[in-house]
Order: sequence, then C-alpha cells, then structure tokens
Amino acid sequence: MATVFLHDGPDDAGYTILLAHGAGAPMDSPWMNAAAAALAGAGLRVVRFEFGYMAARRTSAGRKPPPRAETLTSEYLAAVDALDARGAVVIGGKSMGGRVASMVADELHAAGRIAGLLCLGYPFHPPGKPAQLRTAHLAAMTTPALIAQGTRDPFGTREDVRGYALSKAIELLWLEDGDHDLKPRRNVSGLTMDDNLGRLAAGVAAWAGRIGP
Repeated sequence: MATVFLHDGPDDAGYTILLAHGAGAPMDSPWMNAAAAALAGAGLRVVRFEFGYMAARRTSAGRKPPPRAETLTSEYLAAVDALDARGAVVIGGKSMGGRVASMVADELHAAGRIAGLLCLGYPFHPPGKPAQLRTAHLAAMTTPALIAQGTRDPFGTREDVRGYALSKAIELLWLEDGDHDLKPRRNVSGLTMDDNLGRLAAGVAAWAGRIGP
C-alpha cells in the first residue's frame, strides 16, 4: 500500500520534518494539525503519514488497537523511502510516533539519510509506572535529537527526566506546565496552547539551524 502524506509549509524549505502520529489519534487530528501549522509557520516543511492500523480505522476494517511500537519500524522506514524531500530530513512524531522514529534514527543517520530526530512528547514510561522506562536506546543515541516535552507530562515530567541517562546528542525543549499534548493550564501558568506551540516552533527551527544538514 502506498504511503499517503499530508504536507504543510514551503516546498523549498531547508528542512523537511516527517511526523508520525501518536497511538490513539490520526495524522489529521486537531493536535497534529495545530502542531504542523505551527512548525510550518516557522518556515519548516512538515510531512505527516499514518501507520497501517490507524489508516485501517478510516475503512470498513474497523478500529484496530495500536500494536507494539517495535513492530512499526518497518512502516516508518517505508515512509522515509517514499518521502520526496529536497533538503535535509528530520524524522519524528507525536508520542508513540516519535518513539518509533527514535528506534530507526541511528540507522538512517549513519547512512546519511536524515539530519536529526524530533520527538513531540516522548513516552519515557507509561503513566503511573515510572519504573517501566523506554530509554535504553536513548542512552547510546548518536543522531542529533530534540525532545519537546511538557514539564508535567505524565509520560515523563521534568523531575523524572532529570535522572535519566540520555545521550549527549539529545537536547530537551521544556514547555512550561505542558501536559502530554504540551497544553498548559492557563489558570495556573498564564500560558495558552498557542504560547507553547509558538515556543515549540521557534525551538525546533533554532535547533534545526544548529544541527546542520
């Protein structure tokens, strides 16, 4: 089955960011639409795709539960193969999508096929289960990576992540008071979702400029 893409941002951008969705929402969910628009507004080209189980939910095949992240790596690699990008490529995604991308990043970076990895709300551990870490491969990562994380994300708060052994290739962009969707509590922080998405876009653009093609 051919990979279906959604495109945002200028075709002649220096960077193309390939994004996969999270476990429970499609590539055109309101959150993915808003994040793609914010990144495109910062001059980045954003391309989104869906894993097969999510695409099947649009058909009579019905609602399929998300498979284990490890089983989706071949689909991510197929999307990279099908991608038409003129400039440098960064792979990544929302939550599970970013986790899957992180599993193939070093292979692609070593082959000169990508410039970096972008994770939007990385699921460091299941909510309420801080001992079940999903970080082993992140300790030895060689790909330049940026993880944008809400400071109160139940999948990994700022306090949680402070104690993890992460590669020096990984940078963290903390979005103040953000949850797993990077959304702050306005009555607590005074911030809005647009504020955090603006900071996300600016932070990603600045990081991309640092890592080079």
